[in-house]
Amino acid sequence: MSASWTIRAAERRDVPDLLAIEVAQFPEPWTRSMLLEEITNTETRRYRVAVEETTIIGYLGVMFVMDELHVNTLGTLPGHEGRGVATSLLEEAWADARARGVERATLEVAASNTRAQELYFRFGFAPVGVRKNYYERTREDALVLWADLG
Repeated sequence: MSASWTIRAAERRDVPDLLAIEVAQFPEPWTRSMLLEEITNTETRRYRVAVEETTIIGYLGVMFVMDELHVNTLGTLPGHEGRGVATSLLEEAWADARARGVERATLEVAASNTRAQELYFRFGFAPVGVRKNYYERTREDALVLWADLG
């Protein structure tokens, strides 16, 4: 089955849609200014959106640090979880990262977010540590995950 969405670069006009997903999915959503800064910093950041018809149903933001990729944020529009949106965004980012010669990837994920962890484990991520009280509002720990992209 092929995806019914396309992936394209995130643009300034997408910020309200990304904010809506952030607020719906995360206890500590990014702000409008944070998202705008990330999207427009194309030198070290790469933000992509999955669009179905005219609706943004998911997005992924990564940062490149030397030969590493850091997953900054990944979100799916409520009601579209489990359709493979996040998987397709990660697959597309992995292909781009490998083409750039990136060898490793890292991210932090909430210790309680087992659904996200399962997705990341499928992409070869493994836990290497814990950041205690990483999330300010909830005081929740974050697992630090690393993956080899080779």
